[in-house]
Amino acid sequence: MSHTSGRGLQPNALGTFETIVMAVAGSAPAYSLAATTAVLVGAVGLASPAALLYCAIPMLGIVLAFGRLGRIDVNAGATYSWVGRTLHPFLGFISGWALVVAATIFMVAGSLPAGQMTLSLFDPDLASNTALATAAGAGWFLLMLAVVLGGARLSARAQLLVSGVELAILALFVLGALLHNGAAAAFDWSWLGFGHFDGFTGFAAGTLIAAFYYWGWDVTSNLSEETRDSRRTAGLASLVGVGVVFLLFVVFTIAVNVILTSEQISAHDTNVLAVLGEVIWPGAGGKLMVLAVVLSTIATLETTLIQVTRSLFAMGRDRTMPAALGVVHRRWNTPWVAVAVVGTVALVLFVASNALGSTEKIMSDALAAIGLQTTLYYGLAGLAAVVAYRKTLLASPKDFVLGGAWPLLGSLFMFCVFAASLTELSAAAIAIGLGGLAVGVVPMLWYWRQGSAYYTPARLDATRAIPIEAVHVGSGTERGGRRDHVDAGFPTDF
Repeated sequence: MSHTSGRGLQPNALGTFETIVMAVAGSAPAYSLAATTAVLVGAVGLASPAALLYCAIPMLGIVLAFGRLGRIDVNAGATYSWVGRTLHPFLGFISGWALVVAATIFMVAGSLPAGQMTLSLFDPDLASNTALATAAGAGWFLLMLAVVLGGARLSARAQLLVSGVELAILALFVLGALLHNGAAAAFDWSWLGFGHFDGFTGFAAGTLIAAFYYWGWDVTSNLSEETRDSRRTAGLASLVGVGVVFLLFVVFTIAVNVILTSEQISAHDTNVLAVLGEVIWPGAGGKLMVLAVVLSTIATLETTLIQVTRSLFAMGRDRTMPAALGVVHRRWNTPWVAVAVVGTVALVLFVASNALGSTEKIMSDALAAIGLQTTLYYGLAGLAAVVAYRKTLLASPKDFVLGGAWPLLGSLFMFCVFAASLTELSAAAIAIGLGGLAVGVVPMLWYWRQGSAYYTPARLDATRAIPIEAVHVGSGTERGGRRDHVDAGFPTDF
């Protein structure tokens, strides 16, 4: 709730279907496939579909963790609130900060490809014009900024249009790939087994790359205060969303291995989907696939903006960051100060990174470092779910598996990927990744010293929260300009 205006985010703005679309858009199927498939195939070859499968299993543990935590604490800050109330407020703040840093880096790094690919639809030569590509990318970013500022309903409508067209194009090419006689390799079910990995190091390399395909589905949790029946909807939508993108990732990765030779894949490493589209449908296919990637990039720019602005909103509301970030626009019910701040910072970084040619390397290192931030906050969320539900884990085999073992597996996997990234990434990428996290210690300690109520939370405990759910919805209070946590995890904004 905004302390200066007394307003919260717009409740009940999104239904189940819109929330599922947001989850799919957050993982950016076409963008992820275009940007990462060549790297994945280059690392593990025919084992690439298996890498995506074995990465999806622990990732589902994190999805379950988010769903279960969202049932007992509806909060736009998501991991920022959950981890803070189960493990430690400092870890909670760093979880929220990790998302803010990762999202800001992605928005800066994702805008230029959106501009370049948009121009390439009209003339391939234009795409190499940095100034034009920067202007086009900035244009898309500003458009998405305006959409997010306009509220959750407008964001959902825009997302249905953009992601709807993207998914229709991808579905068309799934059909085309099934009917196409691939010349590179004949599909075999062993591609989904362990046999094609080059030992454990190959398996680790494959899952390390595959982990970054999935990031973004958790936008549903950041939208929880604006979702109808969000205790059920946010978790369900992320589960369905991850299932949809998993199928798309595996089908397209198999299609790439079947239809394209390794020479074709390595020659088109920045957008392997375009060459796949051209082979499946000569003439128009390549252009359609580029369009799908453009739409996917725009769609994920929007969901990333939602994640970072809602996280900052929750921090401003709790006075763990400047309180102005928690101010909500009277008409649009959006955290307009957070939107303006994020938009300004991202645009300045974006224009600077493209105007100064030397910063291109910095941006690629920063993009590589996103994995450090995302795996950290996913891993902490998995642990938080186990701690919050610890007293219920032995109630039944289902509780033990879905509430304990699987989220814990997901958490351990994320921490392993985090540790492996420290050995795989360049020194510059590690410095940016860890340095970005370290910067968050400054506001954390400052607002802790200021006495923010966030740092003395009511512990999140599923056994206390679930029985009083019906009684306490909407009963949160504000005291002394700070959020009171006595409601054991119920929304303070409705």
